[in-house]
Amino acid sequence: MKRVFSIVVITLSFSFFVNAQQSKPQRVVAECTVDYSVTLSSDNDESLKATSKTVYIKGLHSRVDWKSDAFTQSVIYEKTSGSAVILREIGNNKLMTKLNSDGWKSQNAKYEGATLAYDTIKKTILGYECKKAILTLKDGTVINIFYASNIVPSVKEFEYQFKDIPGFVLEYDSQETEGKKVKYTAIKINLNPVLASKFDIPTSGYRVIN
Repeated sequence: MKRVFSIVVITLSFSFFVNAQQSKPQRVVAECTVDYSVTLSSDNDESLKATSKTVYIKGLHSRVDWKSDAFTQSVIYEKTSGSAVILREIGNNKLMTKLNSDGWKSQNAKYEGATLAYDTIKKTILGYECKKAILTLKDGTVINIFYASNIVPSVKEFEYQFKDIPGFVLEYDSQETEGKKVKYTAIKINLNPVLASKFDIPTSGYRVIN
C-alpha cells in the first residue's frame, strides 16, 4: 500500500512539474534591438546582397530599418494609435508616407484572411528555442516562420503578418513577386534600452506622399 501511495505521489509531482513548465508565462520584451541577415534563394542574384534589416522596440513603439546600397527604408509604428510613418531614401530623394490605423491595415491587406498552422520542427536561434509556424496567404503564398515561444515583443502589429504569432519571430522566408525567396534570420539581439529619438518623426527634409 505504501509503495502504491509513493508511486501516486511521484506521478502527481511529475505532472505538476510538467504543467508548471508548460504554463510558464512568456517574457514580454519591451526594449530591444534585433539585427537580421537577408539572404536570397539564388546566390547569383545581386538585387538584395548587402541588404540588412534591424528592428527596434521600445514599449509601444517600433521601428524597422532596411538598408542596402541602393535604398534605405524605415517604418515607424505606434501601437496605441495603430499609425505608421514610412521613410524612404532613394538616391537624393527622401520621401515620407503617413498612415493612420485604417491606412496601415490597408497597406497590409494582403495578409488579412491568412491561415496559420504549426509544425513540430524546432531549431535554436541565438540561444532561443524556436518553433515553426506556416503562414499561408489568400493568394497561396507560404511564409515559413521560426519564433521563440518564451519571449514576445511588446508590440507585434508593426509586422502585420506576424501579429498572431505567439512569440518573437527570429527567422522567416518571404516569397517575392518575381518568384525569388528571401530569408531573414536574426543574427544579434541586444536587450539594452533603445534611444527614444529612434522613433522621432522628421519635421523637414522629406517630401510627403500618399
